[in-house]
Amino acid sequence: MEIKKNYDSLKKNSDFQNVYVKGKSKANRYLVMYVAQNNLSINRLGISVSKKVGNSVVRHHLTRLIREAYRLNSNMFNSSLDIVVIARNTAKDKTYKEVESALLHLAKLHNILDEN
Repeated sequence: MEIKKNYDSLKKNSDFQNVYVKGKSKANRYLVMYVAQNNLSINRLGISVSKKVGNSVVRHHLTRLIREAYRLNSNMFNSSLDIVVIARNTAKDKTYKEVESALLHLAKLHNILDEN
């Protein structure tokens, strides 16, 4: 059984750079979010966690928390967006709920949530 996702991943450095240059950024205590239009029918999500945040176990754990928070709330996001989420050092000891609320808070600041 394959799970269909309604978003894709940003993988190329050039895609990340494009979002950094053309996108708008907002930040809160745990995350920074860049958002840019992509002219596709789906969203693309990129997650960046620096080595300054922790070792690989910590970084991968944070990446999974952010990806899962986005996946479970992806139906609330507008489409045709490139979204880059950068984890801050303060996010490393946070629970899933705290990461999820930080992600949704930034989405609200960017006005990219569908208000249904």
